Amino acid sequence: MRVVHGAIFDVAVDIRRGSATFGRWVGLTVSAQKWNQILVPAGYAHGFVTLEPDTEVIYKVTETYSSVHDRSIRFDDPAIGILWPIHTVEVVLSEKDRKAPLLRDAEIFESNS
Repeated sequence: MRVVHGAIFDVAVDIRRGSATFGRWVGLTVSAQKWNQILVPAGYAHGFVTLEPDTEVIYKVTETYSSVHDRSIRFDDPAIGILWPIHTVEVVLSEKDRKAPLLRDAEIFESNS
């Protein structure tokens, strides 16, 4: 993930059920000003929130998008405990994200590690 204009708070959550770090998250402010980026490996859920108006994000993926494989988890799942840098009442969510399950109920990957 790279930001070419503006800034985001980007989060990756380990969703590999057999992993020693299952459910843990890392977050990073990625911005055009910092010219930094984040790599989200396979087996991790990914989400972000924009921190500035008119933010533009560019990212690469390893495969072509497949709606059959698309999954989501709640951004505010208390078991994960992400410390978002905004008030959750300010968040604008898609219908899919509003209906997302908690991590414990989500269909996710088994870990080989």
